[in-house]
Amino acid sequence: MRLVQTENGFDLYKEKDRIGRCTLTAGAQETRIDRLWIDPAWRRRGYGSYLLRQVLHQLGGYDREQPSCFAAPLPAGAGEAAFWEKFDFHPQGDRLVRRRKPDLSAVRLAQDFLSAHLVQPRLLVDATCGNGGDTAFLCRLAGEGGRVLAFDIQPAALDSTRARLAREGIPEGRCRLILDSHARLLDYLQPGTADAVMFNFGWLPGADHTVHSQAGTSIPALEAALQALRPGGILSAILYSGAVIGNSEKQAALDWLQQLPLTRYTVLVCRFANWADTAPLPCFVIKK
Repeated sequence: MRLVQTENGFDLYKEKDRIGRCTLTAGAQETRIDRLWIDPAWRRRGYGSYLLRQVLHQLGGYDREQPSCFAAPLPAGAGEAAFWEKFDFHPQGDRLVRRRKPDLSAVRLAQDFLSAHLVQPRLLVDATCGNGGDTAFLCRLAGEGGRVLAFDIQPAALDSTRARLAREGIPEGRCRLILDSHARLLDYLQPGTADAVMFNFGWLPGADHTVHSQAGTSIPALEAALQALRPGGILSAILYSGAVIGNSEKQAALDWLQQLPLTRYTVLVCRFANWADTAPLPCFVIKK
């Protein structure tokens, strides 16, 4: 089967025959599904579900990072109502509506925490730029008056970050990409000048999972980050464990965090109580 985008929606083809169509109207607040049609000869075989699922995928309806809103006409009968309900469409006034908000992930919690606690930051550091998600966030947080340093030891990570910044329209001069270990970040900035340093440990998404951060460099990097922070600055670190990555880095980082003196630092370990023990663990250090 093939899904083909048209001027006003999508067509579904089985070999050379068009067997379905979905027509859409895109608005500023929502995408309206004006019509979902399957050729009568091909109904009751799951093609309607396939078409709607693919359309939602194409338009970000299953994106965990971005909110979405879709609307459709009220169903004509119980069977049609059950079909739309299967895809989380529910009656709202004179139409069906499907709304999704981003899940609260460890990454989003870290970003929200920094956004809430930093006002007009001047210097932000992404110590593990990975695929560029945190780097792009820090660039937006820094705004025109701030700057960002982004570190990684894998050229592929810097390439991915560079492409993401360009895709999101972030000016080149706002971020400096650095191919070096985050343990050496003090070679690139003065102590006591950073508003925040972010770490998202683990592996580069889409790359070999056997290549990941380890305690031997992560702990020195965390220590360097504390020196880099100004008073009131924040260190954010997301820790990982699992079958491939093991538990040694996570445990070493937790031991290090617990030993930081209360007179100089406030330390938060934000465990999601109903998640697995191997779930990402967001941690924060506020320098007094």
